[in-house]
Amino acid sequence: MGAVAKTGRILSGMRPTGRMHLGNYVGALENWVRLQDAGWRNYHMVADWHMLTTGYEDTSRLQDDIYDMVLDWLGAGLDPEKSVIFIQSEVKEHAELHLLLSMLVSKARLERIPTLKEQIRDLNLDEQTVSYGHLGYSVLQAADILLYKPTHVPVGDDQVPHVELTRELARRFNFVYCQDRPPVFVEPEAALTAFARLRGLDGNRMSKSVGNTILLTDSPEEIVRKVRQAYTDPKKARATDPGRPEADLTELDAEGRPLHPGCVVFEYHRKFNPEGAADIAARCRAGTLPCVPDKKDLGQRLSDALAPIRERRERYAADPDRVREIVAEGNRRAREVAAATLAEVREAMRLKVTWLEGR
Repeated sequence: MGAVAKTGRILSGMRPTGRMHLGNYVGALENWVRLQDAGWRNYHMVADWHMLTTGYEDTSRLQDDIYDMVLDWLGAGLDPEKSVIFIQSEVKEHAELHLLLSMLVSKARLERIPTLKEQIRDLNLDEQTVSYGHLGYSVLQAADILLYKPTHVPVGDDQVPHVELTRELARRFNFVYCQDRPPVFVEPEAALTAFARLRGLDGNRMSKSVGNTILLTDSPEEIVRKVRQAYTDPKKARATDPGRPEADLTELDAEGRPLHPGCVVFEYHRKFNPEGAADIAARCRAGTLPCVPDKKDLGQRLSDALAPIRERRERYAADPDRVREIVAEGNRRAREVAAATLAEVREAMRLKVTWLEGR
């Protein structure tokens, strides 16, 4: 988060894709927990409506995925006494504000969102058949954020354009409707984490569908097995060959990506073994650190780091009534804030009907 503020309010969430992996923890969950423990006011949303933008055809696993994700959030350390955990579709104000904000942005502006272009490319979609909901999901995301008037939005670097659109819509709304009254919306700041992205075990983007992830629920044996397959320097064929732990930025492909992106095992060491990472890099470059024992060491470190998360998750999983209570209370608290904000929105837009009451 940097030195932006001592405390404030954040809104952040995830699409429910089931059980969380190491990238979700490093890129988001760990930071959420750190902020809540530092006294920030946290709102964390299960973005189930956002799942429909690319997965509306099959919702058969949606509720199971929501439950699994909430368990992982609690296992990671989110404290329901400090953080509000809620489900987007249970707070109908998100849909109403989405509709109202959609009047303030052009189709051309939405088409320039970089992540929309990436999704169209990655999913092999025809731009002419992209749904209205998919095109406008960044407006829904802006509504999600603005309802809670957060000061900051923790995001990965790929989501910064969405926060900028949110800021634009906040400014536009305040300019159009709040000339004679205090502004309704705060312009939130994007807050990046130190490890916003962690690559998958094969060196590519981490994805459960590809199978290159370590899940927060993986057993110690499964973690060790997966780490054995992790990508290392292909030129280090023998244990005594010098390795290249860091990415080589002098050799790039046509899209500007390094031809040698660096060793995934070293990347994980930098995060989970920061005090030993420099020595590991030096020994790797000198050809005195074989990959097999290095992977074994990393597997043990990851298993130790995830053990408290697994144990906490198992305790919550054994008490489903408690989990239901947490989410129901989170929904109630979220609705309370969202309803108050939307009442301000309606009043500023002259949408509050008074004449029926004779006033």
